Amino acid sequence: MEHKPEEAKKSKATSMGTPKNFLIPIMLLHLRDWNSHGYELMEKIMQFGVESVDQGNFYRLLRQLEKDALVTSEWDVTSGGPAKRIYSITEAGEQYLEMWAGSLSHYQKMLDQFFNLYNPFFSPYRSSSQTKNDDDDKR
Repeated sequence: MEHKPEEAKKSKATSMGTPKNFLIPIMLLHLRDWNSHGYELMEKIMQFGVESVDQGNFYRLLRQLEKDALVTSEWDVTSGGPAKRIYSITEAGEQYLEMWAGSLSHYQKMLDQFFNLYNPFFSPYRSSSQTKNDDDDKR
């Protein structure tokens, strides 16, 4: 089967995934509320909506965050099994997260403007079931 260039571009554009750097504030946000083992943190990130997380890259990123003093870790030997690291956010991590939140707020405004120009009747924050219910109410 022959692929048309337009189809290839469209399928690539729709499966872009989560930008790598966006994973950092998501990780810090989850660590802000509770200390976590790496695998628990990875599960929470996937529940958050990140479609796939490469385990090797995830743990490398955690180690880098620790080198950058945005998170700390200590060994948990209380679980009875093998020792596991528990990660926590640091004060520097909190400040970095706050900076990201400010930037994301700015980008949110730009995204809102984009969607208003793209289609003034399109609301990216509503599910298709909400849109259908709204359309049914108008009849």
